[in-house]
Amino acid sequence: MSDANHKHDSLSEPTANSEHHYRFHVPHVHLNSVFGDDWFALKAESFARFFGTPTFLIAQTVIVAVWIAVNMLGFTKFDVYPFILLNLAFSLQAAYAAPLILLAQTRQADRDKVHSDADARHREDLAMASEQRQALAARQTEQLVALLEQNTQLTAMTKQMSERIEALTVELHNKLAQPNGSA
Repeated sequence: MSDANHKHDSLSEPTANSEHHYRFHVPHVHLNSVFGDDWFALKAESFARFFGTPTFLIAQTVIVAVWIAVNMLGFTKFDVYPFILLNLAFSLQAAYAAPLILLAQTRQADRDKVHSDADARHREDLAMASEQRQALAARQTEQLVALLEQNTQLTAMTKQMSERIEALTVELHNKLAQPNGSA
């Protein structure tokens, strides 16, 4: 199985892990492009993408230069100046290139929109999770403050009790230290 097929399969299969990072893209995997996903649409898109590559531009320039040179130097006379056949070839190329380029742009726009929507839902989910963490942190902070207040009260009560015990201990020592009959 190729990497592309594996990637598609991993997107289309729901996982038990709800934290899967493609979970917002999974509902859109079944969507086909406006022009379909058959071999013609895929080949047309790849051909349209090839139009913008340096390889295509260099190859086309070389072919046109050879075409003109062969005809101008007299090696052949199949398309003499003003190169009507060459102009026809360019017209034919433009007639097919424009729709193919629009096809590729439309397909890419569809993919970009689906990914943008999924990314927006992902950001919303992150924002909600962040709000939940902040609310939890606020509750925990309130609980800690309440515990600190209780601890402070217990410390004050312990101090008062210690002082009272110390006072009673001093009083008892004083009573025991006095002669027996003086009380």
